[in-house]
Amino acid sequence: MLALSLPNNSSALLSLSLSLSLSLSSCFRSTMSPGLLKSLIILAILAILRLSFAFQLDDTLTYVWPLPSEFSSGDHTLSVDPALSLVVSGDGGNSSIIKDAFDRYKRIIFKHGESFSIFQMFRYIRPAYDISKLKIEVHSRSEELQLGVDESYSLFVDKNDGQSIIAEATIEANTVYGALRGLETFSQLCMFDYGTKSVQIYKAPWYIQDKPRFSYRGLLLDTSRHYLPITVIKQIIESMSYAKLNVLHWHIIDEQSFPIEIPTYPKLWEGSYTKWERYTVEDAYEIVNFAKLRGINVMAEIDVPGHAESWGMGYPDLWPSASCREPLDVAKNFTFDVISGILTDMRKIFPFELFHLGGDEVNTDCWNSTSHVKQWLQDRNLTTKDAYQYFVLRAQEIAISKGWTPVNWEETFNTFASNLHPRTIVHNWLGGGVCPKVVAKGFRCIFSNQGFWYLDHLDVPWDEVYEAEPLEGINITSEQELVLGGEVCMWAEIADTSNIQQTIWPRAAAAAERLWSRREAISSGNITLTALPRLHYFRCLLNRRGVQAAPVENFYARQPPIGPGSCYEL
Repeated sequence: MLALSLPNNSSALLSLSLSLSLSLSSCFRSTMSPGLLKSLIILAILAILRLSFAFQLDDTLTYVWPLPSEFSSGDHTLSVDPALSLVVSGDGGNSSIIKDAFDRYKRIIFKHGESFSIFQMFRYIRPAYDISKLKIEVHSRSEELQLGVDESYSLFVDKNDGQSIIAEATIEANTVYGALRGLETFSQLCMFDYGTKSVQIYKAPWYIQDKPRFSYRGLLLDTSRHYLPITVIKQIIESMSYAKLNVLHWHIIDEQSFPIEIPTYPKLWEGSYTKWERYTVEDAYEIVNFAKLRGINVMAEIDVPGHAESWGMGYPDLWPSASCREPLDVAKNFTFDVISGILTDMRKIFPFELFHLGGDEVNTDCWNSTSHVKQWLQDRNLTTKDAYQYFVLRAQEIAISKGWTPVNWEETFNTFASNLHPRTIVHNWLGGGVCPKVVAKGFRCIFSNQGFWYLDHLDVPWDEVYEAEPLEGINITSEQELVLGGEVCMWAEIADTSNIQQTIWPRAAAAAERLWSRREAISSGNITLTALPRLHYFRCLLNRRGVQAAPVENFYARQPPIGPGSCYEL
């Protein structure tokens, strides 16, 4: 698949190396010391070996990430016209989402520009291409993007030679979002050949039937610990689409900063780091709409009652006292008025049906040491644990009243599972074995085991991310169906604009394939042979598309390369 022609077996390499040694020896024996000549020969042999191993792709593997559900391929090479045109059909074919995506992917595929030379232009000679049209058929005109939207698609690519029943390249999908996934796969099949200066599709004809394994495939982005400009958030959303992730969990607010505008309570964003590190309502709209065009939902989070010290910078009455700044004041109705105001304003921005209410790491000690809160507890015969439950359940009711399904971190389930609202989605993070308990009680679960899927844990290698299984320990089909999927979490205590992409990628891609591809297809065999070369290749694809994905196998994630070498070498 690559233009460099080198021997690919040990005997040929040995023969070439021996010939080179003899040639160098005869040429330089009289002018070079034996030691220097020996070093030169060794370096030359190593260079040949390095080139051979660095530039060989295993043609038995499929270099589409994540791996499609069902596919077959051939042994033909097809050329793709740089003037590739779009032909749409079906009730949803005229969607602007499709047209915008086609233009976006066309720029990616043909970033090298026209493939015929200026001399051919002067002679009015235009090469013939095998693929000159991409047909996209979308059956539904609905553009609603919610959890469980149909993302399946079919992709067929063959030469239009009058014999094939396929019209060159065809994507068929029930929804525009399935068509987006098909466009991503098509773009990964297209490779620029530097020898012919043309885009080619190898191993054609392709027949792909694809759909995701899980409906929820997320990435958490923390903009409280470090502010991220909206241009950076958009870059991250764009890169998510390359791996077919479909939920951005926007952890907007935490104890360190409150950066988003809330019109109903305009002093809240006085809790931002500075007046330059904020998101207006218009910024949030822009992010949500940008994500929708890529088939990605945005799930917002306000973490209550803990992780909320920044709220009191604008409204100090939300603090139980000056020395007890979190959890928020459970004894005041004003606290819940503010929560209701925030959710009312956010409901106008975030159409996704899920809303994350946090509920983790709540230390209630200072409630007991704050006089008016202590009196409130005594009047109602409540313990601080009871008050924690009261706060979470009241916040849930507010969210549900505004049409949201509440998501809470697992501590709420661990502490008072029997009292949670039955619509609650439990978000696992502390460790393994939680989702089995959650679904056994009839709740839905999102898997984010911090031992594997917390991206700020820089010492977790790619293979542990890849092999983490959301359905581990769940064997009953009806309970497996309650696991919505999973999410990798990019907490930002030690990440900002300077390093966030290389912390996310490529390890997030390992989780993305786990969440998209069939379990049996990616869980058998030696993943060092079946997955690692493909992940290296996908990391290089991300780099080519301008995503600062770090090397796959560094001991610590996001470290730069340790020396010269090809992006593709293992």
